Amino acid sequence: MLKRLYSYYQRTVSRLAQVSGLAPLLLRLILAPVLIQAGWNKFSHFDNTVAWFGNSDWGLGLPLPALLAGLAIAAELIGGALLLMGLLTRLVAIPLLITMLIAIFAVHLPYGWPAIADSSSWLADGTILLNERVMDSSEKIEAARSLLQQHGNYDWLTSSGKLVILNNGIEFAAMYLAMLLSLLFSGGGRYVSVDYWLHRYCQPLYSGVARH
Repeated sequence: MLKRLYSYYQRTVSRLAQVSGLAPLLLRLILAPVLIQAGWNKFSHFDNTVAWFGNSDWGLGLPLPALLAGLAIAAELIGGALLLMGLLTRLVAIPLLITMLIAIFAVHLPYGWPAIADSSSWLADGTILLNERVMDSSEKIEAARSLLQQHGNYDWLTSSGKLVILNNGIEFAAMYLAMLLSLLFSGGGRYVSVDYWLHRYCQPLYSGVARH
């Protein structure tokens, strides 16, 4: 009985392999717009980006800020476009992984894990992933809500979504890092990437070289 169940499981897994490209495709479709938008924002405000990269008082305090800003913009804009096509996916993932690691350790790490401050999170029970800003957020949100209800058009102000406090933790950057790491190992995806068809096209050339 156990052997039959396992055999059925294996056949099911084999069938799923035919559509395995859907997973990296979805990762690429999620990541590419985020990266392209981030790169475009930096490019559109290049002077401010360079100042933020180089200033040690309110920015990152990095050396050669103009060069590093340009590299970050190129990685996000060009890398995002290539990810969208599934072209050179593994190669493109490397500079994007480096960019994401820099963002995590240079920008987001001091603020803990959450991107949005939520003191009711299950992580809030004494974990080092949260900080005092997160723990105090519920009181501040309640104060802001009370002021807006008394002195503003609260229904209109919240018609696009509820009030939140941005914590700027590593949550989103860590998820993007994991997604890029997955693409580094999986590639662009079977059937759904330029990489796959380029490999199919060039495969006879590899075979010919191997025979010689």
